Amino acid sequence: MLIGELARLTAVSPRLLRYYEQQGLLTSARLSNGYRAYAADAPLIVGQIRALLDAGLPTEVIREVLPCAEGKPPRFDACPSLSVLLQEVLENIEARMDKLAHHREALTRYIDAAASTSR
Repeated sequence: MLIGELARLTAVSPRLLRYYEQQGLLTSARLSNGYRAYAADAPLIVGQIRALLDAGLPTEVIREVLPCAEGKPPRFDACPSLSVLLQEVLENIEARMDKLAHHREALTRYIDAAASTSR
């Protein structure tokens, strides 16, 4: 299938599909006219990519876990070090959440202090 059809089937722009290709998440063959041709399972793969992005995984991690994904939403086969990798991503997300909570608390203190001095 051509990129326009894949974009229509997945509601993902052609530009984003090309980005997925550039990141090594999606593959296509080139036709003699230079057009991209995608395999029949490309809509499933794009759905998996979207679900994994929605879970907060960066494209570098998705590239590693995508070969282990099956179905939509993706389920994972027992791939070596998959659990360790996903745990690292989760820990990174939790660390960012802690940092954001710290920022929120600090900003709340500044807002409260500004409100009390303007009375």
